[in-house]
Amino acid sequence: MNPRLKASVLWGATGALSFLVLVQGYELLSDVSLSFALKFAVAGLVATLATGSTYFAEPLLAAGNGRT
Repeated sequence: MNPRLKASVLWGATGALSFLVLVQGYELLSDVSLSFALKFAVAGLVATLATGSTYFAEPLLAAGNGRT
């Protein structure tokens, strides 16, 4: 697997898991209970957006640092 793609997928997984932890904490501190389907649907959206944004932003950030 391409290292750039692998790093992007890992950032997507990190984003999705972070979202799920935040939702769990919100549910523990409030009286609101969200469905599993909604939690995982939004976590999938977060993972997709994080993966895509890191994949496309990495060359721009690397070029700004003088790397190729």
